[in-house]
Amino acid sequence: MPGKIVIRGARQHNLKNIDLEIPRDRLVVITGVSGSGKSSLAFNTLYAEGQRRYVESLSAYARQFLQQMERPDVDAIEGLSPAIAIEQHGAGRNPRSTVGTVTEIYDYLKLLFAWVGKPHCYKCGREISAYTVQQIVDRLLALPPQTQLNILAPIAVDGNADARKKLGALAKAGFARVKIDSKVNDLSGEIAVTENAVHVIELIVDRIVLRDGIEKRLADSLETAYRYGSDVLKIEIAGGTGNNKEELIFSQKAVCVRCGVSYPELTPQLFSFNSPEGACPDCAGLGRRIGRGKNSADPADSDYLGAALCPTCNGMRLKQESLHVLIAGKNIGDLTAAPIGEALEFFTRLELGERDRSIADRLVREIVGRLRFLTRVGLDYLSLDRSSATLSGGEAQRVRLATEIGSRLVGVLYILDEPSVGLHPRDNARLLDLLRELKDLGNTVLVVEHDRETVLAADHVVDLGPGAGVNGGEVVAQGSPQQIIETEGSLTGQYLSGRLKIQVPTRRRKGNGKALIVKGARQHNLKGITAEFSLGAMTCVTGVSGSGKSSLVLDTLYSALDKHLTDAEPTAGFSGELIGCEHIDKVVSVDQSPIGRTPRSNPATYTGLFPHIRDLFAQLPEARVRGFGPGRFSFNAKGGRCEACGGDGMIRIEMHFLPDAFVTCEVCRGRRFNRETLEVLYKGRSIADVLDLTVNQALEFLGNFPAIRRKLETLRDVGMGYVRLGQAATTLSGGEAQRIKLARELSKRSTGKTLYILDEPTTGLHFDDIRKLLEVLSRLTDAGNTVVVIEHNLEVIKAADFVLDLGPEGGKDGGEIVAFGTPEEIALVEKSHTGRYLNDILTH
Repeated sequence: MPGKIVIRGARQHNLKNIDLEIPRDRLVVITGVSGSGKSSLAFNTLYAEGQRRYVESLSAYARQFLQQMERPDVDAIEGLSPAIAIEQHGAGRNPRSTVGTVTEIYDYLKLLFAWVGKPHCYKCGREISAYTVQQIVDRLLALPPQTQLNILAPIAVDGNADARKKLGALAKAGFARVKIDSKVNDLSGEIAVTENAVHVIELIVDRIVLRDGIEKRLADSLETAYRYGSDVLKIEIAGGTGNNKEELIFSQKAVCVRCGVSYPELTPQLFSFNSPEGACPDCAGLGRRIGRGKNSADPADSDYLGAALCPTCNGMRLKQESLHVLIAGKNIGDLTAAPIGEALEFFTRLELGERDRSIADRLVREIVGRLRFLTRVGLDYLSLDRSSATLSGGEAQRVRLATEIGSRLVGVLYILDEPSVGLHPRDNARLLDLLRELKDLGNTVLVVEHDRETVLAADHVVDLGPGAGVNGGEVVAQGSPQQIIETEGSLTGQYLSGRLKIQVPTRRRKGNGKALIVKGARQHNLKGITAEFSLGAMTCVTGVSGSGKSSLVLDTLYSALDKHLTDAEPTAGFSGELIGCEHIDKVVSVDQSPIGRTPRSNPATYTGLFPHIRDLFAQLPEARVRGFGPGRFSFNAKGGRCEACGGDGMIRIEMHFLPDAFVTCEVCRGRRFNRETLEVLYKGRSIADVLDLTVNQALEFLGNFPAIRRKLETLRDVGMGYVRLGQAATTLSGGEAQRIKLARELSKRSTGKTLYILDEPTTGLHFDDIRKLLEVLSRLTDAGNTVVVIEHNLEVIKAADFVLDLGPEGGKDGGEIVAFGTPEEIALVEKSHTGRYLNDILTH
């Protein structure tokens, strides 16, 4: 294996023909300001080429797609390993995908329950076991010598005529006695059977006294009883004097002999909610009662997250037989619904019998190992049944990271996109340990990251820049973290060394004297807390992962206020009280969900820029001569767009064995419009050329139009100056999507009584971009608005007016207010994890 990955002439996107050598089998961090070319290098060049070479090694069927897979714009890459990308994009919207299925833990659970699970009757709750003759003999011989036993076979009859017929047959077979309704009758005599009565008939197969040498007779009698009792027999054990007898009932099949409930053979499919054998029949294994999409036969196409839990399975997805198979008193639904930390504790302490232990030992080791990896990446508060669609980008990425470490692959190039997103500083150290473990297995770990601790922990750092977009794409510095710090021209190095820093505010706002107060919040893990948010100030809600931040701010505060302002339905579960609503006239939640799910959605369409640009082109002389209106310059309508790709500029290729690939449309070459539309020019540029401009370039080109200028300036102010106006929404990170949403809200006129809620807005931001973002948030707050930010980034926390710290831990151990006050006050609270790290940054 060569010791380096050598890149020659990389020109993908904004990369400026760079040459680079990356050491193999090391932890390498690629950093730089937002838009400097980090993703272009890591994902669009290295990963794309690794994927292309992998497909090239496959069968002829697979290679037919290669003609349509574009090679990255690079002269050569040497020493490239098979590449695996672990990105921040959500884990998909398939409602059948859960944390358990993604990590493959659920596959091991299905095997475990199929092999050592104990079925129980779902009517009476008794354990159902199938017993062989040998097992019964061994159990009976354990009784004291001289114990008297009656071996009986229940006889099933259908009416009185059938009863008389079977009694005659038993007499002819040589049997002497039978019990009818608990009374012993001699088969040699006439037995009266009452008309229209239901009788319980039991054949007395043998009467035995336990002694040495009785084993063969006992086994023969048991086999006979099973044969005549249709695989069910009963043993009466004499208990001293009189009729006092203990009864034992055995079955050769998994049947409850009291209720008649029978079980099929326990197989993994019985515990699969994707199989008819295991899925709850009422919800088809989705766990929720939902209708079907208008044109779909699959209920998974509908709105899964908004539907109510299925009352039949209570959200556990499986049929009742599956949920009554237990291990140590727990069914598979109990274990997947528990927080991962609790599930880990259960399997760590699980004690099985000798036989079951020999079968399950390897499975339990795999389950425990993978649960530990999830805990180490700070996800112990999640549950295995958590839908993948509800995970944040950071959570989804760490779930995949834990899965990859569990697979124990070697010789792989792992490429990660900001794995620290959503992690409290306390959990960062555990994440870094995992990245080193992945490296120590014999892999190259390439991380696109801005986090200070991650950059300083790297073996090698590549700093791109110096600016964003057309001003980036160059290698500013590379080497050890210390070498980056010593490079004067590196913006990253200046922030790492402290030569540049985000200053602590000289004053903290007190607010306008009014407040929003949430009382009795119990959503998810919140423990009936009362939280106060000062109006006219910026409050940062912090705490370790899973401590209840989103539950308080998004599911409670935002939901209740949105209901008050719009009469919308609140999030289920909030039964508390919200005080102070009258002081707010608008609430805006700026999250990291995509601004669109198709390539046609982009920053220009989302922010409302595109209608102004279309109007401009429609007013041009050439357009008026040809009769082109604004609609002609839309790629969402027929007429002006390229019909070969429907205005997408891309063609989706279904890869079947790999994620779908998007390739440039051969007709319009990615320009989205037809030839006639592109012939209309403004200052020498077509509508496609304008959409290809970055925000900063568009400000120079279109800055004379006030309506356009205002929207472009807000995009620039939130650090999005490098983004192209027509960049497909599918290529934007969660953090970029969030800042575009923020720009759209900023471009609207504010009354000064707006509440802005932001969920981790520093995602994807360099130190210098965070400084710009804080200036924007400060401007919003100074205008009288209220800002509430969910954040782990210490630079943002130290800049807040108030900090609300939740915890003390995640999951069931969270949901309480650990501390509240100014950053300086939080730093003095010993039991606050946030305070401990905040104290370090405020005193340096």
